[in-house]
Amino acid sequence: MKTITMSRFKLLSLLIFVLSSTAMNAQDKSGESQALSPQQQSIAIIAALTAAGDMEGLSTQLHAGLDAGLTVEETKEILVQLYAYCGFPRSLNAITTLMNVVEKRKASGKNDQQGKAALTGNKPADKYEQGRKVLETLTKTTQTKPAPGFGEFAPRIDAFLKEHLFADIFESEVLTFQQREIVTISALTAMPGVTSQLQAHVKMGTNTGITENQLAEIADLIEKHVSKTQGNTLRTIISKPLTPVIEKDMMVRISEIEIVPEFLAEYNAILKEESSASVEKEPGVLAIFPMSIKEQPNQIRIVEIYADSAAYQSHLKTPHFQHYKTTTQKMVKALKLVDMHALDSDTMLEIFKKLK
Repeated sequence: MKTITMSRFKLLSLLIFVLSSTAMNAQDKSGESQALSPQQQSIAIIAALTAAGDMEGLSTQLHAGLDAGLTVEETKEILVQLYAYCGFPRSLNAITTLMNVVEKRKASGKNDQQGKAALTGNKPADKYEQGRKVLETLTKTTQTKPAPGFGEFAPRIDAFLKEHLFADIFESEVLTFQQREIVTISALTAMPGVTSQLQAHVKMGTNTGITENQLAEIADLIEKHVSKTQGNTLRTIISKPLTPVIEKDMMVRISEIEIVPEFLAEYNAILKEESSASVEKEPGVLAIFPMSIKEQPNQIRIVEIYADSAAYQSHLKTPHFQHYKTTTQKMVKALKLVDMHALDSDTMLEIFKKLK
C-alpha cells in the first residue's frame, strides 16, 4: 500500500513538473512572438523619421501616434531624447513639426491627452553617478569611471553621456526604459554609419524586455518608412534574413528623346521639375537622370531606374508625370524607350555614393 502511494506521489509530481514546464515554455514563446503595440510602432516610426530628417513623413506619423494613444508629453519626450542621437537641428525641426500638428489638431476639435510632463527640478548632487547607475541597469554590466577608451581619451564626452543622456533624459519617468530603447534603436537603425552603437542598444533593449521578434518588426518599419538598406542594418545584427534591396523585376530604361529646337529651354525646365519631384516623392523611383548629347543638345537621354514594374506603373499616374506628359507632347519630335538589363546589380548600389 505504501509503495502504491509513493508511486502515485511520484507520478503526480512528474505531472505537475511537465505541466509547469509546458506553461513556462508557452509563456516564453508568447513573449517572444509578442508584437509591438500601436503606441510602440508609432514611437519607432517617429524616431526613425526624425533621425532621417523626413519632416513631411513625420507630420503624418505624429498624427497617427497621437491617434494611437501617445500623449503630447510622451511625444515631446521622444523628440527631446533624439537630440542626443541625431543632433539638435533634427530634434528641433521635429519639435516644431509637433507644435504645428498639435495646433492643427486643437483647431479641428481633437482633444489629445497632454500627459505627465518631465520634471526639471530636484537634480541629484552627482548626476554623473546617477547616469552611471542608469547605464548599469540598461547594460547589466559594471560601468567604470571614466568609461574605458573614449571616456579616458575625452572625459567631457563621457560626462555628457552620463550626465545629460542617462541622467537628465533617461531618468525622466515620462517614458520607460523600454520605450526609450525603442526610440534609440529605431533612430540608430535609420542612420547609416552607427552600427556599433546600434549593436550596443540592441543589447540594452533586450535587457528591457524587447524581444527578437519586436526588433524584427522595428526593422520592417524602418524598411517601410526609411529604406530597405537601413532596415537590413538591424536585421544583420539580430541574424534575420535580409530583404533584397534590388527587386527581381527592377526596371532600368534609357529614354532617347529628340526635342524640337525652339522648345528646348522650356522642355528642359519642365523635365528638371518632373525628375526632381519623381525622385523626391516616389519611393519606387530610384533614379531619373536626364542628360543631353554634347554636340546635339536637343538629343535628350534619360536613365530611369524603378524598384519594380509596380513602381513604374504608379509613376505614370502621378500628377507631376501627367503634367510633364501633357505639356511636353508638342515639344517631342521623336521618342524611343530602350529597356535595359542590369549585368551587375550589386555594383548598382554603389553608383552614386562617390558623389559628395
